[in-house]
Amino acid sequence: MATFKIGDALKQFVQNSKLKNGIRAAQIEEVWAEIMGVTVAKYTDKIYIFNQKLFIETSVGPLKNELGFQKVQIIQRVNEKMGENVISEVIIK
Repeated sequence: MATFKIGDALKQFVQNSKLKNGIRAAQIEEVWAEIMGVTVAKYTDKIYIFNQKLFIETSVGPLKNELGFQKVQIIQRVNEKMGENVISEVIIK
């Protein structure tokens, strides 16, 4: 019988489940202030991932505009922080 470490088994489960995007979004939310700064994090209402697209919701118009100009940097920072290519596009809502 094969022996597995619990951490390896959990990683494999997450990779094969539909929970992966939700878990990654939660991980990004945890470090969002570190990635984008405290002020941006404060006015970000919601973050979620669907098909390698990071959706960022905010009700602050000037912040939407600023984030729109920083899409490439957001992708780079998030992927760097996560240690893999988690997102390929950013959509501001």
